[in-house]
Amino acid sequence: MKGVKNLKGFRDFLPEEAEKRNLLKNKLTDIFELWGYEPIESPTLEPLELFEGEIGEDEKLFYKFEDFGKRKVALRYDQTVPTVRIVGQYSNKLVFPFKRYQIQTVFRAEKPQKGRYREFLQADIDIFGVSSPIADAEAIAVGLDVFKQLGFKNFKAKINNRDLLAGIPYKALSSIDNLTKIGEEGVISDMIKRGFSKNESENYLSKIKKLRPDKKLESVFKYLKGAGYSEKNYEFSPDIIRSFSYSEGIIWEIVSEDYGKGVLSLAGGERYDGMVKRIAGKDIPATGMSFGFDRMIEAMDDADIALTKDKKSVLVSVFNSDFFEKSLEVSLSFRTAGIKSFTYPDSEIKLDKQIKYADQKKYAFAVIIGPDEVKAGKIALKNLFSGEQEKLSVEDAIKKIKSTSLSR
Repeated sequence: MKGVKNLKGFRDFLPEEAEKRNLLKNKLTDIFELWGYEPIESPTLEPLELFEGEIGEDEKLFYKFEDFGKRKVALRYDQTVPTVRIVGQYSNKLVFPFKRYQIQTVFRAEKPQKGRYREFLQADIDIFGVSSPIADAEAIAVGLDVFKQLGFKNFKAKINNRDLLAGIPYKALSSIDNLTKIGEEGVISDMIKRGFSKNESENYLSKIKKLRPDKKLESVFKYLKGAGYSEKNYEFSPDIIRSFSYSEGIIWEIVSEDYGKGVLSLAGGERYDGMVKRIAGKDIPATGMSFGFDRMIEAMDDADIALTKDKKSVLVSVFNSDFFEKSLEVSLSFRTAGIKSFTYPDSEIKLDKQIKYADQKKYAFAVIIGPDEVKAGKIALKNLFSGEQEKLSVEDAIKKIKSTSLSR
């Protein structure tokens, strides 16, 4: 067992990275709920048949196996398909329009590379019960709001309508979906490899290039304009295909140019009324989008976008074992006042090492409670950012902490 490491394509997150991820999750949750979306969660394991026939060519990426009951099961490949099951299974308990968000891990047997992992986090929003393109427009607007609130400068929704692509085979669409990555010659070459003639391939690509917005798309653009977005934040993009086989109606991707390596797709969505009918057996229209959580983290790092947390955390040191209960009492007072506080858990460690620990952990303050402080009915509060130290009552220390503006 010595030297055992995590599996390839799976990751550990140490405190600094995990904290960054939590900050983004919390920010996304706040934005989604601001728009009226409610949380749900689905199991990690689902019946394999739930996903079969719904994903398209990427079914080879399923993590699937037989469980101890000889049932064919799969790890959660995405969150959209399980949500459709939930909506069908509990439709009598849900109020429609039903607007949900979900932030959980999904599993895909990808070839690991930068930005691609076998277990990764997705953040989804969906609207069930609305057939109007207004629902599609709202989902896109939420996506734009996410990147606006996160601090991205150059982001845009590239929008299309799969209805305009009628008559083009799915395999050809899968090739065209890579147009921005491999160019026109690459797309034609890929279609030929998939069994289409050169003439067919050229005709399909030509048809895509001639597309123009229809009434549904115009209504989406009108909504986005009314929601305060300019045309620099959205555009008609006939080359946006969305390679999921369940994609239909309005489809879109949100891309950013803040990423140092060019344009990067960070989120995407589509309407998928047909999948609800297939899985749930009910006519419940649906639309929504997924955010590439890990790509967002990498793009934010690259663009020097950082989410911040409350830095006003306090280490309450322990002068010696005689003063341990007093330290616990002060920590409790701070937490009751809503201030993050931590009592050092070893009364045998010297005071200077405790303060050094607080400094290494980037705590904002340290509290010292020795014989002089107890006699005076006060505590010594040290600002670890400025080095300033003063004796205060616990009540005044709480006020001081809350009113102090921190910088380092």
